[in-house]
Amino acid sequence: MNRRLMLKFENLIQLRGACRQVHTVCYRKVKRAQWKPVQPSAHALWSVLLYPQSWQNRALLQCRHLAIKEETKKKKVKVPLTKGEVEIRQKMTVAELARAMGKGIDHIYEALLYTDINLDSLEPDSVLYEDHIKLVVKKSGMKYKSAKLKEEKERENTDAVKRPPADPAVLTPRPPVVTILGHVDHGKTTLLDSLRKTQVASMEAGGITQHIGAFLVHLPSGEKITFLDTPGHAAFSAMRARGTHVTDIVILVVAAEDGVMQQTIESIQHAKNAGVPLILAINKCDKPEADPERVKKELLAHDVVCEELGGDVQAVNISALKGENLMVLAEATVALAEMLELKADPTGLVEGTIIESRKDKGKGPVTTAIIQRGTLRKGCVLVAGKSWAKVRFMFDENGKAVDSASPGIPVEIMGWKEVPSAGDEILEVESEQRAHEVVAWRTYVEQQEKMKKDVEVIEAKQREHRMEYEKEQKKFAHLTWRQKKAVLYKTNKHLMFLKPKERTEMDKNVLSIIVKGDVDGSVEAILNILESYDADEECKLDILHFGMGDISETDISLAEAFNGVIFGFSVKANESIKKMAAKKGIKIKLHNIIYKLIDDLKDELNSRLPPSVVENTIGEASVLDTFSVTVGKNKIPVAGCRVQKGMLDKKMKFKLIRNRDVIWKGSLSSLKHHKDDVQVIKTGMDCGLSLDKYIEFNIGDEIICYEEKEVQPTTSWDPGF
Repeated sequence: MNRRLMLKFENLIQLRGACRQVHTVCYRKVKRAQWKPVQPSAHALWSVLLYPQSWQNRALLQCRHLAIKEETKKKKVKVPLTKGEVEIRQKMTVAELARAMGKGIDHIYEALLYTDINLDSLEPDSVLYEDHIKLVVKKSGMKYKSAKLKEEKERENTDAVKRPPADPAVLTPRPPVVTILGHVDHGKTTLLDSLRKTQVASMEAGGITQHIGAFLVHLPSGEKITFLDTPGHAAFSAMRARGTHVTDIVILVVAAEDGVMQQTIESIQHAKNAGVPLILAINKCDKPEADPERVKKELLAHDVVCEELGGDVQAVNISALKGENLMVLAEATVALAEMLELKADPTGLVEGTIIESRKDKGKGPVTTAIIQRGTLRKGCVLVAGKSWAKVRFMFDENGKAVDSASPGIPVEIMGWKEVPSAGDEILEVESEQRAHEVVAWRTYVEQQEKMKKDVEVIEAKQREHRMEYEKEQKKFAHLTWRQKKAVLYKTNKHLMFLKPKERTEMDKNVLSIIVKGDVDGSVEAILNILESYDADEECKLDILHFGMGDISETDISLAEAFNGVIFGFSVKANESIKKMAAKKGIKIKLHNIIYKLIDDLKDELNSRLPPSVVENTIGEASVLDTFSVTVGKNKIPVAGCRVQKGMLDKKMKFKLIRNRDVIWKGSLSSLKHHKDDVQVIKTGMDCGLSLDKYIEFNIGDEIICYEEKEVQPTTSWDPGF
């Protein structure tokens, strides 16, 4: 009996807990949803007493269901509906305005159809003027309000900068950095080859240095000289200019038999701009036609006065190929370096300049650099441009690993995260975190500058469209607004049914190219040449992509998408890449000499130009008399002519010239000689002829017989070689 009472008591307690939970749910406010308490029947109460646990679970399930329903409603009403009011701001894009209005992008296009905006160039990310934004909102029957401008917090400058000038007491002597400059094929690489006893010249394609190399030369006297071998080709003038910014002395190489040439003058100008002293090396003096004195006199016109003529420029006659007088040139360089008292601070954070950069398959991004301050060691964290490095390995010009590099020493650096650009300044920072800050700041500054330029371009285009719109409006000034609307609707009706991407058509007369090079400097030099391209009206040149490294599958895919051509300079394409390109019909053009690559590019441009028709004159005749012949009911004018030059061939085309004006072009309906039909009339013979069109002849008219030939034109672009 007691046991039964205990069970009933436990059931009552469980029932009381379940009722409390139901009571709580009934009075919870959930989006106007209220529970209506229902009087439980006796049967329901009996089920609770028999199965209290299942009843309690059912109540909990109902609570959970209501909670889920509440969360679903919250998700649905995530964005509050505006009551016909749109918050606008300056420089909103089409997509942003559509979102703010709760409309589709097509609605914005339709609203802008009768405005001065050029819908052909309008994309979802195009920026709209404020008056256009207001116009769209008004046309949609809404009101607008200006958004509160959020004051953008000025970002703190976290860029790395050079250290202040060093204390003269800590400065130590350093090797001079010497740049070899001069005209193409005047012997610069041969000179360096003789100085450092290696065979660089024999490895160069076409005998022309293709990119900058930095070498440390040890002289028998124990002195060290760092040489920069900059390319002598005209295409690499930018690289030559960059070489003079890090150099102390310029050795100007001039061939004794050629004298002063175009690149010689450019080299002199680069040295003057950098404020660097010159040493004149007159090369190839071993040749019979050599004339060193003529070279010295020619240089006077460019303010280069040798010591023999009362100036301060040392001149040394050498033969780089035979090694004559090279030690005299080296001693002259060392003597000038001593006069300049070249010193640097070997302590503290490293500063330097990147001479060349490339991407090596085994080593990754690699740079050749000249250290200008501090001592570079393994583990140093460097920043150059928008890239940074933790130095893993360093190598000298012979590929030998080194542990440190002091000022004036060229060194190859491994450990870069990305390939920096040649000419970038190297600065050492305290930690990797600091390097990230510097790179982030420089990226931010570049983005801000790009945004400014983009805004300027957009505003310029919008001004242009506005002017065109105003001109169009002047044409319709005499019409009523209803007539004007009807005319504009007819004019722009076809645009309503086109998407922006469908409005642009690919220009058939376009050459799309991909440029790949072995090193950054080579790619830069090619791009500098392409910047001079000024024949877009003939054939548009579109550079799809440029970069370093061998030809890849990505290059093939990109070229296939745009029907492009791949140009490679000192790079390779493996067999699988070549087969893929051949299968897809993609041209890969590989070269090791810059001017041959440009010539090939010009040939490709020429092939894209439409053929032009050229008229070749075969014969000329003059009209001596005119008469007419009746054929059926028609009178046909006939000209009595004499062939003055060449011959008249009935199969060819003819033209009638009167007072130097062409009044007819076509073919002959008849050609007769003494009443006989003939095909050809030669010089000095008389004939009668009629045209395929009714035209009356005058005495003195000229009849020209000619043939048309299609000729493939050549581009007018001159890269300056």
